[in-house]
Amino acid sequence: MPHATGPSAGFQAIILCGPGVSLTTFTSNPKDFPKALIPIANRPMVWYPLEWCYRMGVTDITLITPPESEAALEAALSQNPHLTSLPTPKPDILAPKDLTQTTSTGEIFRFPEVREAITGDFIVLPCDLVCELNGALLAETWLINQAAFGGSAAHINDTRILQTSNGGEKNGRRGGLGVWFQTKCETSVKGEETDFIITAPLQKPVVPPPVGSLIPEISNLVYSVPTDTLKDIIEAEKSFPIRHALLRKHAKIKMYTTYRDSHLYFFPHWVLDMIAKNEKFDSVSEDVLGWWAKAGWQDGLADKLGLNEILDNTGDDGGEDAMVSSGILEDTVDVASLSTTQASTEPSRTFASRVSSIASDLSVPSILAYVQPSSPTLPLIRRVDTVPLLLSVSLRLAKLSSIADAGKEASPFAHTTKIAHPEAVPRRCRVETQDSLLAENVTVEEKVNIKESVIGANCKIGEGARLLRCLLMEGAVVGENVQLTGCVLGRRCHIVGGPAKGDEKTNLKDCEVQEGFHVEWGSKCRPTSFF
Repeated sequence: MPHATGPSAGFQAIILCGPGVSLTTFTSNPKDFPKALIPIANRPMVWYPLEWCYRMGVTDITLITPPESEAALEAALSQNPHLTSLPTPKPDILAPKDLTQTTSTGEIFRFPEVREAITGDFIVLPCDLVCELNGALLAETWLINQAAFGGSAAHINDTRILQTSNGGEKNGRRGGLGVWFQTKCETSVKGEETDFIITAPLQKPVVPPPVGSLIPEISNLVYSVPTDTLKDIIEAEKSFPIRHALLRKHAKIKMYTTYRDSHLYFFPHWVLDMIAKNEKFDSVSEDVLGWWAKAGWQDGLADKLGLNEILDNTGDDGGEDAMVSSGILEDTVDVASLSTTQASTEPSRTFASRVSSIASDLSVPSILAYVQPSSPTLPLIRRVDTVPLLLSVSLRLAKLSSIADAGKEASPFAHTTKIAHPEAVPRRCRVETQDSLLAENVTVEEKVNIKESVIGANCKIGEGARLLRCLLMEGAVVGENVQLTGCVLGRRCHIVGGPAKGDEKTNLKDCEVQEGFHVEWGSKCRPTSFF
C-alpha cells in the first residue's frame, strides 16, 4: 500500500485507545483483548489510524491506553502481521497510571504524562477511525488556513510537508481543524449517533484553490453539540434558541443534523493549556470544541475560559511578539489612516447588564470544520464504535477490489487478495469473492454458501453452512448446516452443527456471540446476544 516518504509532517499523532463501551460483547476482558484489537475487515482496529498517520508522513505516534491493556497492545505491535507490516518507527505506548476504562477524553489531556509527551502541534485520533481520505490534504488545509502566519512555515509537495516550528503558537494564534462525515450513506445503521453543528463560510480566497484541494469544503465551526443534547435543549426550551451574538457575528450560517464528529482533530499546542485551565471540560468533542466554537462569537466567554492569559502574545521570557521585536512589523499600525474609506461614526451599542460593555480585544483562533460532502465516490470516513457499525464497515471494506486486481488504483485498505488461499476452497461450494473476505488458514467444507461476509484467520466453516452478511473473528467455528444472517461471532466461539434433515437447525439472525461461547444445535434466535 502507498505510504509517504520523506520528512515527517511536523506533527505528533495521539491515538486514544478507549474502552469500547458499545462493544462490550467483545471487550469484556480488556487486559487480553482491548477494543483497539477488535478486527475490522480482518485487520486490528488500531491498524487503520496507524496506517492513516504513516500514509501522510506522520511517524511520531503515541497510543494512549489504560495500563491493563498495555501488554496486549505491545504484544500485538510486535506479533500481529498486519501491525508489523506497517512502516517504522513503531508507535510508542503511553499508559498513565490513573487512566481507567471510564476516564473521559478531557481528563486524559490533563494527565501530567500526556502533557509532557505532547511537545508541539498534534493530531488527535480515536482508535476506531477508518479514514480513506489522504491526511496530507487535511494537513495542507490546516497549514494554509491556520499555521502560516503563526510563526510556522509550510510547503506541500505531493505528500511531503515541511516541518512546522514547535511552540509557534506563542508567536501567533493558531486555530484548529476538525472533520465531520455524513451518516446517511452506504454504511448507515439504524440509531447511529449524530452531532448537530453550525458552520459559517470563510472568506473566499483571492486565488482559486487547486483541483483536489479541500479548501472549498472548509468553514468556520461556530456551534457543536451531540444531537441527543440538542433534543434535550429543545424539549426544555420548547424551541431552539439562537443567540443574537451569533447572528451579529455571522450573518450566514449552515446547520447540519445528519453528520457525525469523526474525533479527528488538528490542534495547536495551546489547546492543552485551555483543557488544563478548564477542569470541567469532560469531553474533547463536546466540551473543548463546543466551548471553543462559541468563544469566537459569544461576548465575554473567551475571558471566562481563560483564553486571554493562554493566548497572550508574549513569550515565556516576557518579550514582545517575535515579528514586532525583530523590527519586521511596527508595534502599532493605524489602519484607519491607511484606508481610503472613512471610519463609521455609528454610536456604540448598549449591552445588557449581564454582558460586559467593554469588548475584549482578544481574537479567538477559529476552529475550522471539514464537512465531507455527500457522495458515494468520496473517500470513506467512519467511526466504528458499535457492533452494527463494525459489521457494516467491515462489509463495505470487503467490497474493495484487491491489490492483485486493482494494482496502483487499489484503496489503501485493500487486501492483497480477497481469498488468502483460494485453492483450499472446494469446488462444491459458493463464495462470492466480490463482496467477501477470507483470511489465512480458513477451512471451508463442501456445500458451503458464503455471501457478503468477512471470515477471520483460522476459522472453520462446516459442510452445508450458509453465511450472509456475517463477520467472524479469529478461530470461530461454524458447524454443519448452520444458517447465519447478519451475525458477528467473537474469537474462538463455536456454533454447533447438526444433521441436514429435520427442522431442528441452528438459525441465527442479527446476533452477537461472545468470545469462546458455544451455541447449541437447534438454537433459533433473532436480535440478541449470547454471553
